[in-house]
Amino acid sequence: MPNIQSAKKRVVIIEKKNLQNRMVLSSMKTAIRKITAAIDSNDISLAESLLPQTFSIIDKTAAKGIIHVNKAANQKSQLAKRINGIKSGKIVIAVKKTNQQIAAEKAREAKQVRELQKAEQAKKAAAKELAAKESKKDSKDKKVKVVKSSDIKKEVKPTKDTKLSKDAKAKVGGSAVVATKSKEDAKVTEQPKDKKETKIDKPKKVKEEKIKSDKPKKEDKPKKVKEEKPKKEKKTK
Repeated sequence: MPNIQSAKKRVVIIEKKNLQNRMVLSSMKTAIRKITAAIDSNDISLAESLLPQTFSIIDKTAAKGIIHVNKAANQKSQLAKRINGIKSGKIVIAVKKTNQQIAAEKAREAKQVRELQKAEQAKKAAAKELAAKESKKDSKDKKVKVVKSSDIKKEVKPTKDTKLSKDAKAKVGGSAVVATKSKEDAKVTEQPKDKKETKIDKPKKVKEEKIKSDKPKKEDKPKKVKEEKPKKEKKTK
């Protein structure tokens, strides 16, 4: 740090002048940026209106010594050359879009995609509803009416008890057959109380005893009697 008072004062003055020079430089850069943006967007009328203002700002910065005089002349000539080239048709500029314009276009495209998706979903939902309604109608048509067992008239097969002679049938006038039918219909309508099937006891098979065939026994043969031989008498001396 400086110790002398004049040196200290000089430091303060330099800081102030640096700030002033930065302000002038930034104003010059902003002016040049505006003209370049107008040229890039192919708006020549706006660029021509901004030309004299930018030239005056560049000249002031060069007069104050912030930039070199030759640098100021180069910047002015570049701007004028671009504008004249666009007018004559020598330079064709592809219009550059700003970030805001790009973001707006992306948002617009995304919105269109969302709307299309919603429309497709609505169509699918409507198609499903129609299919469900048609299926219900078909199921109703296909349903068979449940007929009660009492309404069904079954043919009665003649059994031993129900068999009647022709004369008896003629006399009764078919009353016996009607009675048998009503009994059978009542049996059909009656259902067992217990859900479990009642097991019928089957008759146990009785083992048939095998009858032994009476075969004639062998006759007892008479035993042979051994004849006793006479004992020899010992000779006595």
